[in-house]
Amino acid sequence: MSKINETNNLKKFFIKLISITLAIIIAFNIVFNLIFADKLENLSRILSLYEKENIDQIKDKLRSEIKKGLDKKYILNKEDKILLYKFYIKIKNEFKEIEKN
Repeated sequence: MSKINETNNLKKFFIKLISITLAIIIAFNIVFNLIFADKLENLSRILSLYEKENIDQIKDKLRSEIKKGLDKKYILNKEDKILLYKFYIKIKNEFKEIEKN
């Protein structure tokens, strides 16, 4: 009777062990996919920028965005214009300092 009881307890133990292990694996997989999958996808995109096909896609995207911008009446909003103008004046002054030296 004792041996039958031990084997039943052993079976229950292994069933619990396997189910807990599977639950941990599934939980880890879900957490990994929710948290890290997006980050890894972005990282792989950045690392693949050196491939010819991706370079061509980026060029095409830039061209289409420039064409869209040229179709608009104003490319920049007022704040951006002011900011770029101040930046331009600052660079222009720095070049004047170079010419003086």
